Amino acid sequence: MSQTATDTLTSASLSSPLPERRVGKLAVLARGLPSELPPMPEVDTTVPHAPNRTPNLSEEEFKLAVQNALRYFPVEWHEVLAPEFAEELQTRGHIWMKRFRPTEYEMRAYHIDEYPVRCRQAAAIMLMIMNNLDSRVAQYPHELVTYGGNGSVYQNWAQYLLVMKYLSEMTDSQTLVISSGHPVGLFPSHPDAPRVVLSNGQMIPNYSSKELYEKFFALGVTMYGQMTAGSYCYIGPQGIVHGTTLTVLNASRKYLGTANMSGKVLVTSGLGGMSGAQPKAGVICGCITVVAEVDESALVKRHTQGWVKEVTRTLDDCIQRIKEARANKEITSIAYLGNIVSLWERLAEEPELLVELGSDQTSLHNPFNGGYYPVQLEFNEAQQVMVQDPPRFKQLVQESLRRHVSAINRLVNRGMHFWDYGNSFLLEASRAGADCMAANGRDFRYPSYVEHIMGDIFSLGFGPFRWVCTSGDPEDLKKTDRIARDVIVELMQESPELVQQQYQDNLTWIEQADENQLVVGSQARILYSDTQGRVKIAQQFNKAVKEGRISAPVVLSRDHHDVSGTDSPYRETSNVTDGSKFTADMAVQNFVGDSFRGATWVSLHNGGGVGWGEVINGGFGLVLDGSDDAHRRATLMLGWDVNNGVARRAWGCNANAEFNIRRQMQLDPNLRVTLPNHAESSLLDSVTSRFCKK
Repeated sequence: MSQTATDTLTSASLSSPLPERRVGKLAVLARGLPSELPPMPEVDTTVPHAPNRTPNLSEEEFKLAVQNALRYFPVEWHEVLAPEFAEELQTRGHIWMKRFRPTEYEMRAYHIDEYPVRCRQAAAIMLMIMNNLDSRVAQYPHELVTYGGNGSVYQNWAQYLLVMKYLSEMTDSQTLVISSGHPVGLFPSHPDAPRVVLSNGQMIPNYSSKELYEKFFALGVTMYGQMTAGSYCYIGPQGIVHGTTLTVLNASRKYLGTANMSGKVLVTSGLGGMSGAQPKAGVICGCITVVAEVDESALVKRHTQGWVKEVTRTLDDCIQRIKEARANKEITSIAYLGNIVSLWERLAEEPELLVELGSDQTSLHNPFNGGYYPVQLEFNEAQQVMVQDPPRFKQLVQESLRRHVSAINRLVNRGMHFWDYGNSFLLEASRAGADCMAANGRDFRYPSYVEHIMGDIFSLGFGPFRWVCTSGDPEDLKKTDRIARDVIVELMQESPELVQQQYQDNLTWIEQADENQLVVGSQARILYSDTQGRVKIAQQFNKAVKEGRISAPVVLSRDHHDVSGTDSPYRETSNVTDGSKFTADMAVQNFVGDSFRGATWVSLHNGGGVGWGEVINGGFGLVLDGSDDAHRRATLMLGWDVNNGVARRAWGCNANAEFNIRRQMQLDPNLRVTLPNHAESSLLDSVTSRFCKK
């Protein structure tokens, strides 16, 4: 077994007694790796499995990958495991260590007091990890992929088992360090330090390419944590449905001149971990949402869960339902089992313009390994070609992208409005030679949704705040909804006019959240809120836990896709116009700042929704246990976590951000931010023409 240094821990290092444990079948989590080789579990055909990968390792690299995997296990097991791991690497392209996938318990979030721990913060983290791997929540749970095609919690099952063991042994005077899924170990720290510090995919910049990623992941030395997969903060498709709702609603306001979407049609693609939120968001907005999905298992999953209302299996049926729904001004969501390119091309051929709004949420951060399926191939055939003939698959994907954009262009020329949803659609289409560039040759023809819609909302400090009730009790979640609603109503009475629309949209959201049946997995909620809202809501949650109105601690988190959490030039920071959108200081500073202001755990990632090497992002978790200490942590950390990004956006001369950060400085005398002086455009034109003559 891999060596650990935790046997010397004593109860003296605990700062306070834990509530009575109800540990039963989860006691096995404290074991870590088994003392004997477990039997090989059967392949479970009831859950979807990740596509095979193609790392193209040399013979020496193949040997190194097997050697690296064997490090976790005692030497006497190597004769059995070495050929087993080698076969998995050769056939699947990665060593997930399927023999060690736990089968003694159901993988899901349990009540916080059912975990075998010495520190309640550790129990909350274990709950969040298991929710990320719940088969109802995760995209490929047995390959430890939560969403996005390759957004992983760990590289292999040995890492999962060891992390759970370390967390079960942890005290509040220790910090667990995790590097790309690998638990480095428990290190002495102090109660104010994070209990877990983790990073995913941090690379020397010159080696942060998609091609090298496949190699390094196969070697077992790095991991793509997406955003909330590798930081243990994913809450199912609800995690993006609120942001999607706001995006669609504000797109209608901007492009169609109305928030009334009755009879309006939105066409898009994807029913996976994140994209699965689209049909639910469309229904909440009151429109007709049509979503194409090539993977029948993903479509059936979302239909069974109630996230999409109808299923069509032919283009004729899909087009007919669109026409009927438009005529009747229905509020519905229609899944089309087929390729989005086929649907766009058919819509472009229709004499009547049947769609007002369009976007795309295929996983184009991962275009050649299952994130995008070319229209020329059926789904199962595409999976085979992807592994057996990668150059041909890449060629087909790029040809498909050119057709994809061409059909969209024809519809836009007739009056449809299209935006990029930050999934690298336009970036990969441009690399494929699609006609998606603006006349200046530098910019894309269509905006990112952050540029036109969400960027100004971020600059006002509003972003995807979220929480999880660790009791697992739906009644606790309803209580948090009511608390959040009351806070919003109170803040609306004293907030400036510029933010009133945001508060009103979010008030509507939280009032309807329960009836919209958003929960998949843990009892969680998402709510876009600003600095004042997040701090006040957190304080009131903590008070409710202290008074026993909420029966167990609440975990706070957020999507990395937020005001401060992500530097991404084609998404989160695409509307930062001072030339700094390709820098990543903000996300790194946020990670560091959260760590010493009270976060329970912090994470920093390379790669997110737009792909490996295209973004740096970070996140946090914060446990509210009803203590005065939790109140202090939430107040200090949440203010920084938002205002750091507002300050950066203000320095980039965003008007909303400048307004907001000035207001924040008035509210908090300890906040002092450097603000820009604005040069006259006529002066800039004059000196430019003088010194840059051709």
